[in-house]
Amino acid sequence: MKGFNILLVFLLMGFWSIGQEKEPNTDKSNIFGVWVDETNVGTTNEMMSIYDGLSTNDTLNTKFVGKVKEVCQAKGCWMKVALSNGNEAMVRFKDYGFFMPKNIAGKEVVVDGIAFVEEMSVEDQKHYAKDAGAGQEELAKITMPKKTYGFEASGVLIKN
Repeated sequence: MKGFNILLVFLLMGFWSIGQEKEPNTDKSNIFGVWVDETNVGTTNEMMSIYDGLSTNDTLNTKFVGKVKEVCQAKGCWMKVALSNGNEAMVRFKDYGFFMPKNIAGKEVVVDGIAFVEEMSVEDQKHYAKDAGAGQEELAKITMPKKTYGFEASGVLIKN
């Protein structure tokens, strides 16, 4: 009788699971950090509206899709993602827990994490410009702190 009950449980579980939805994308080779999917993803226009509503030091958990403009060529430790109206978000990765491939400029990504607005110092601007391969002439032009759109990604999905 005990064996019959166990068999019955497994059969019921099998029938129940037939109608259940499967996870849409199980290929993890294009996911960095925590799992990211393409559901409930904002656009670059929506992200600009969010950034426009944030004050310096405000944060908001969100997810959006955008095109990679630039990636750190030293290690892949940051990337810039295009927003609307020629703006961009500087995306860094939570606790430096993962890095991006250096050759993904031009690809679309879904980033999931925390959006914020910050005042970037001259020193940090020069550091990132140097990572991107800027020359001395370009570095010399950086003389003032500037308001930037930041994003700390806990996960990134590179779209195929």
